[in-house]
Amino acid sequence: MDNERTSLDIKEYPDTEVQKNQVLTLEEWQEKWVDRKITFHQKQGHQLLKKHLDSFLKGKSGLRVFFPLCGKAVEMKWFADQGHSVVGVEISELGIREFFTEQNLSYSEEPIMEIPGAKVFKSSSGNISLYCCNLFDLPRANIGQFDRIWDRGSLVAVNPADRKRYADIILSLMRKGIHYFLCVLSYDPTKHGGPPFYVSDAEIKRLFGSVCKTQCLEEVDVFEEKHKSWGIVSLVEKLYLLTEK
Repeated sequence: MDNERTSLDIKEYPDTEVQKNQVLTLEEWQEKWVDRKITFHQKQGHQLLKKHLDSFLKGKSGLRVFFPLCGKAVEMKWFADQGHSVVGVEISELGIREFFTEQNLSYSEEPIMEIPGAKVFKSSSGNISLYCCNLFDLPRANIGQFDRIWDRGSLVAVNPADRKRYADIILSLMRKGIHYFLCVLSYDPTKHGGPPFYVSDAEIKRLFGSVCKTQCLEEVDVFEEKHKSWGIVSLVEKLYLLTEK
């Protein structure tokens, strides 16, 4: 890696309000699935999760793992296969159905009585439950609390004005002993409007610091040729571990 790129990678952009009014509607997210604009989906799973899996699981079995804005993340099958219980929430019914189809899992679906129009899709094995609804409606379904949260592509997708509401929900889902893995992206937010949105270290501490200790486990240069269309010259993915204070 050249020195110029390295200096860009480690730059922490100051908190900025440049993206604060950026909004994507739920309908627009659903259209991304219909139009196959889902480059955020990683078919092979997330490399940083694989690398730091021991730090995430800590050798525990039978954990409850939450996937906010889960899409069709293959990691949900990984955890279920290891005997953990997985719960996800996703606005796109298409994404949820594709998860079960692509993972060769039979499933059932039923309405969520507390949330009109919403459904929950459950694997026949019973250890994967995916809620098809607005994440901000999810607390009405009383899904309980979790030992682990894998947040990749979720906080960075939430409209910046909704982050406090989002953090409040995440904090309400945390059991004692929580390990919350959070992936965010660092780039120059004056060059690209998002999503994915820029989230600073200071923002993470503002949202979760009253309850959680935050530790950055790794920073990875993920800049590719396609990101030039965003108008940026650097893109860094950061993996944070949040644990209770």
